[in-house]
Amino acid sequence: MLFNSHEFIFVFLPAVFAGFFLAARLSTRLAAAWLCVASLAFYAWWSPIYSFLLLGSVSVNYLIGREIGVRVAQERMLIARHLLFGGIAINLVVLGYFKYMGFFVQTVGSALHVPLVVTVILPLGISFYTFTQLAYLVDVYRGKVAGYDPVHYALFVTYFPHLIAGPILHHNEMIPQFERPSTYRFSYENISVGMTIFFIGLFKKVVLADGIAPQVGPIFDAAAAGVQLTFLEAWIGALCYSFQLYFDFSGYCDMAIGISRLFGIALPLNFHSPYKAVNIIEFWRRWHMTLSRFLRDYLYIPLGGSRTTLPRRYVNVMVTMLLGGLWHGAGWTFILWGGLHGLYVVANHAWHALLRLLGQDPTRPSSFPIHVLSVFVTFMAVTFAWAMFRASDLSSALSMTIAMAGGRGISLPPDWINALGATGGWLLTHQLVFAADNGLIKPSSFAWIAGLAALCWLAPNTQQIMRGFNPALPDRFDHEKARLMVAWKPSLATATLVLMVGIFTIVSLTKRSEFLYFQF
Repeated sequence: MLFNSHEFIFVFLPAVFAGFFLAARLSTRLAAAWLCVASLAFYAWWSPIYSFLLLGSVSVNYLIGREIGVRVAQERMLIARHLLFGGIAINLVVLGYFKYMGFFVQTVGSALHVPLVVTVILPLGISFYTFTQLAYLVDVYRGKVAGYDPVHYALFVTYFPHLIAGPILHHNEMIPQFERPSTYRFSYENISVGMTIFFIGLFKKVVLADGIAPQVGPIFDAAAAGVQLTFLEAWIGALCYSFQLYFDFSGYCDMAIGISRLFGIALPLNFHSPYKAVNIIEFWRRWHMTLSRFLRDYLYIPLGGSRTTLPRRYVNVMVTMLLGGLWHGAGWTFILWGGLHGLYVVANHAWHALLRLLGQDPTRPSSFPIHVLSVFVTFMAVTFAWAMFRASDLSSALSMTIAMAGGRGISLPPDWINALGATGGWLLTHQLVFAADNGLIKPSSFAWIAGLAALCWLAPNTQQIMRGFNPALPDRFDHEKARLMVAWKPSLATATLVLMVGIFTIVSLTKRSEFLYFQF
């Protein structure tokens, strides 16, 4: 079931909301159980069979976690360690089979020049609920968890606002909220805040992300079909995809936060204007923030993090980013995308180290022109990498990136000579090539790119607009100053505006489209 579907908005969500607060009048545990059952029904809407896989994962991890906790309390750490490794192995084997078996078999077949194919259906959200529970098992072993009610644990894993595409939840953020009696009290403020955030996210998905999507597909499909793209075509396709993915994921994160807020539960912030980042390190602190947190706390730091030699630190960064790329999908394009971002991060750290050697502070705010240049360079580097991320295979990824790097030359369509007027003539006399392209660029692409770029860089984001009502769990960006800051306040005017946005967006729901992060 999709958040951007009529059955979710008009049937599922109202029914679950009403049942939750009716059950809360009798018992908070009953209300939590109702929400857990509703979450399983939400998941089963996609595939009833795979809901049993989810239930099995929850049950096995809860039991293993309980046994680890008992052994830790008894100071029998060797047994606890074996249980932890066993639990991690079970989770990774299940994840590996469903997500990576097809890729592994295909890769082996390619190496042996034998057409080997294994079709395995990827269960929705398996990466998210697997990582969520891996963190839980590790923290039980570390003695950070005393034990949880099984209903609250099951709800923590299956909670439907996050289940399909994140954020990756952490038990010490969520389960205390399920245990808090105030969570189960009806609140008009939660309704107004939650619905406002939900409709903002729905607008981003339906109007913005889905609106620019038709500009993306033809160009990447052409690359996959072997068409030799021009420099401009490749960059237009990559830029359009960059903004499609941005507003698709941002919209999902807003919708998840808004839905959860209806139930009095705050989700962790997962997206914070990443295209405003001044470097790639900051980009990863703003994009898919809970995944970055997980990789840092449960992979990068255990590998040694930054507490080791400089070469080893860079190796740790590369391993983390490569596995982060592989987490996004079973394919060489994702591995290369992760590796490229690893190189970006290593280069960023090396640049900061050089600045410190020269006596400069890399964290000090720079002048406005340098700040703008830094944001632009970071955005273009990220967009270049997105071409690999979106490409259907290695050959189309290579085709896109060669074109974007100017490997086929740089030219403009011939009809631009007259359209540019005197500028076109000047460019022609200065040896700029005007050559026929593949006819893949739509005139509307430039308007879409300009409009969405303005929203990304000039407009405040959702949590900044809603900053007076703590829309998400506290984060270091909570009090960041934004340009054109607009503060939302409950009033007739804002209610009318939100209602108009909601109605317009729902009317625009003429076709269903999955969120791009569903495939991960």
